[in-house]
Amino acid sequence: MEESGGRTIWVDADAAPRPVKDIVMRAGQRLGLEVVLVANQRLSLPLNNRYVRAVEVQGGPDVADQHIADHAAEGDLAITADIPLAAILVEKKVVVLDPRGEEYSAANVRERLSIRDFMEGLRGSGVETGGPRGYGDRERQAFAAALDRTLTRLTGGGR
Repeated sequence: MEESGGRTIWVDADAAPRPVKDIVMRAGQRLGLEVVLVANQRLSLPLNNRYVRAVEVQGGPDVADQHIADHAAEGDLAITADIPLAAILVEKKVVVLDPRGEEYSAANVRERLSIRDFMEGLRGSGVETGGPRGYGDRERQAFAAALDRTLTRLTGGGR
């Protein structure tokens, strides 16, 4: 399978919850769409899904993000919670969902980036800001519904 635009689902697999990866892999198989899981570690893939492949990148934590940013193209879909990566992808006209089902857009990604930078500044000065909310059934269902709506829109109604 080739890394080309239009029909690839890119997953920032280092931080994506397991249920998100499973949902995306099943959707790719159902719709015949290439799914590329990118991580800086070895990933196990389902044996019965020829639409899924993994790319293992070497190096630091942002190397997987850079791979996705370099290879995703207009019309592709990316799944990431990484806001700086989402900002790059939105600019390239890649559709981006976070693992909780929220779609990043030109309108909201800059605001999210500003909030992220502000919170990072607080943490850097010693303020405890807490971590992300837990990921449970509600978040999994919201992601699955958003993925279904997004893929329907991108594929012209599915196959």
